[in-house]
Amino acid sequence: MDNQTTLLLTSTPPALVADLVRRRPDWEIVALEEGPPEAPLPGKVWGFVDWLCPSMSGLEMCRRLREAPATRSSHLTLVLEDASPDAKRRALQAGADDYLPGPLDAARIVERVEGLASSSAPTRHRLTNGAILLDRAAYQVRINGEPVPMRPNEFRLLAHFMEHPDQVFSRTALIEHLGKDGEAIDERTVDVWVGRLRRALTANGAPDPLRTVRAMGYVMDSASS
Repeated sequence: MDNQTTLLLTSTPPALVADLVRRRPDWEIVALEEGPPEAPLPGKVWGFVDWLCPSMSGLEMCRRLREAPATRSSHLTLVLEDASPDAKRRALQAGADDYLPGPLDAARIVERVEGLASSSAPTRHRLTNGAILLDRAAYQVRINGEPVPMRPNEFRLLAHFMEHPDQVFSRTALIEHLGKDGEAIDERTVDVWVGRLRRALTANGAPDPLRTVRAMGYVMDSASS
């Protein structure tokens, strides 16, 4: 089950589904219609949400998916009609981890899923910094022993910082690490990612280990002994 891939799609035209099944017959495809599924989903879950869904906006669908227990840890990509900086910021603010200009086809979906999965392949399973424990094998973060809900981009950012404590990373470097260097995006988007990570940590009792270095980027300070 751990190796299972589940796709959540708000648009499932027969040609797209048939091409996906031909390319990756082991993937499970779930159509999103009225909202998030209630039952738990197998394996790693990747959602591709259209800007306009049949029953609501894509922004609202992202918000609901991010709040629902079955999908809150999914990697969500909002498919944009307008690839403007404003649309990209709104996508991230609604809870999307990622975005792509539409329309989608099977090749782009497979490329995005496998590219992101490959870029997040672990090198060390367990990382610690003070009260924070990140377990890549279990895909879990704990603070003082208590599990902390973490979105995919936040998890990958935290793992990257914890792999390289006391090292400053520019916004450009963080974009490249998250696999977004092929897109022309506003570097201020990084501030949204880091802000999300900070809130996830501090809301669960950890001191904020991330420091902003003016005109340079961000660094995770090693916890004091």
